Amino acid sequence: MTANPKTRRKTSLTQIRKGMLWFSIAAAFLIGIRHLMPGEATSGGSFDTFCPFGAIETAWKYITSGQTLKSTNLLNFAILSGVLAVSLVAGRAFCGWMCPLGAAQEGLANLSRRLGGGKRRVRGKPSPAKLPIRLPAKIDRPLRYVKYLVLVGVIIASIFTLFPPLHGFCPARAVFSFKLTSGLLWSVLITFIVTSMLVERVWCKYLCPLGASLALFNKISPVRLSADFQNCNHCGRCDIECSMGIQDVPDDLSSVECIRCLECLETCARKDALVLKVIEP
Repeated sequence: MTANPKTRRKTSLTQIRKGMLWFSIAAAFLIGIRHLMPGEATSGGSFDTFCPFGAIETAWKYITSGQTLKSTNLLNFAILSGVLAVSLVAGRAFCGWMCPLGAAQEGLANLSRRLGGGKRRVRGKPSPAKLPIRLPAKIDRPLRYVKYLVLVGVIIASIFTLFPPLHGFCPARAVFSFKLTSGLLWSVLITFIVTSMLVERVWCKYLCPLGASLALFNKISPVRLSADFQNCNHCGRCDIECSMGIQDVPDDLSSVECIRCLECLETCARKDALVLKVIEP
């Protein structure tokens, strides 16, 4: 029996993106489970070797000595190369579509929203839930620069350490590695869960050094959103849907904070007001 074309529902970008994020979470947990087994160093390296930021942490050591920091290896560079390839084409799309830590934050924010009375939330309209919140601009704006300070601090620290500087308190290890071997990692896990339920994508906004590393690509990537202000009426629907809390989204589509999740495109109610296209050099 053939389905009625009028009742056939088109798969949305949001569904595709969420499917990819669920896959990234599953992959991260599988890697974590794999590293519960003995002999991880002889079977492809530690959990850290699957982190793209590990390549940035170990870059100085490798350039100057031909060796990598402990718990990293050349696999980090291969994974970072893939992330950079995506970023060259589509900016910080890795953060919005592929990062398991970003996916975990979205999931925790959605849980918080549902527990707080946001089960019947309508796209493009403010949620009735109390959480997650958006920090006031006077607090939010300076905090956005902290991730760049973290990036610089990690790069400097990597010159003097044997392990990656974030090794002892990396949230990805705390969430996905199943090896909470210290009180510090437990505190990181608890802090990550609580803050992600309080403020949507708090790690991405304020602390993630990998996001800071990829921010510049939003300015040069050819695949990007474009606004047609003859059709856009600045209704604010896209501002409400932006998990990164970008204000006046149509006027700031190349913001370094944008993770290219395309939720603004999905929620736009005016045809062709926002368009995803390739910008020719």
